[in-house]
Amino acid sequence: MSKFKVYLKSILVPVILGGIVGIFISQFMDYGSLNKPPFAPPGIVFPIVWTILYVLMGVSYGILKYNNLVDEKIDRIYYLQLFVNLLWPIFFFAFKWRLFSIIWIILLVVLVATMIYRFYQKNKASALIQIPYLLWTIFATYLNIGFYLLNK
Repeated sequence: MSKFKVYLKSILVPVILGGIVGIFISQFMDYGSLNKPPFAPPGIVFPIVWTILYVLMGVSYGILKYNNLVDEKIDRIYYLQLFVNLLWPIFFFAFKWRLFSIIWIILLVVLVATMIYRFYQKNKASALIQIPYLLWTIFATYLNIGFYLLNK
């Protein structure tokens, strides 16, 4: 497969899946009505940041895929973290499971950190590209805890 096709597929998978989840949860979105913790960004920031992170996620995976560095462990952790990522906004916004969402997003942070570690073993650049994702997920964990505490 050509380099372009590998990267395009790798980028489109998380971007499209994230977009589908975003469309689904939009009808349940209550961000504007929640009491917000300090440093909570305006709602418009989230779709922009997540789109960028999904593109970076795809580029990172594409590096490994194009260079034939993907194995069963890489696939398992990559798709597991993506699955957990996609379920978090459903739990938080659609089901309003704010306390459960804290546990779920901590699981996501652990999975992203594990993914970065596994990617680093194969290709340093692919791992480093994931650092913004890890940092944003840690920030989202803080926000999730803050939203839970301020809106019980």
